[in-house]
Amino acid sequence: MTSMPADSNTFIHSGIVSKINGSSIIVALDQNIHCESCRAKALCGVSDSASKEIEVTDPSNSFKVNEAVEVTLRKSLGHKAVFWAYVFPFIIMIATLLIASSIFEEWFAGLLSLFILIPYYVLIHLLNNHFKKTFKVSISRTH
Repeated sequence: MTSMPADSNTFIHSGIVSKINGSSIIVALDQNIHCESCRAKALCGVSDSASKEIEVTDPSNSFKVNEAVEVTLRKSLGHKAVFWAYVFPFIIMIATLLIASSIFEEWFAGLLSLFILIPYYVLIHLLNNHFKKTFKVSISRTH
């Protein structure tokens, strides 16, 4: 998969439409050859395996299965995703551990700090539609 900066705020990834469900398109992104030189590859999920899929909304329904497309991602979306998936839960866990360790025994405070993540990720799952609107990804045909 090729990935190139369209400008300083976006990345364009090439992929192939693998599924279409109504106005929702699943695009298969192949491994990015530029991931090796990226400083954030340890935090990014794109470099983990040979193939990743991304869901893109297309109200025009103009794409077909196995069609080559380009997916445009804004860099700021990556920072937001890392914050909500990793940074904020870590802050919640550490804060819970510090507060609970002053009230309870260490073992219970440790368990509580781990279990506090369950309602957090349930809430994230319930807010799935909000995050789909926030993390807009655009799609276009390859040139």
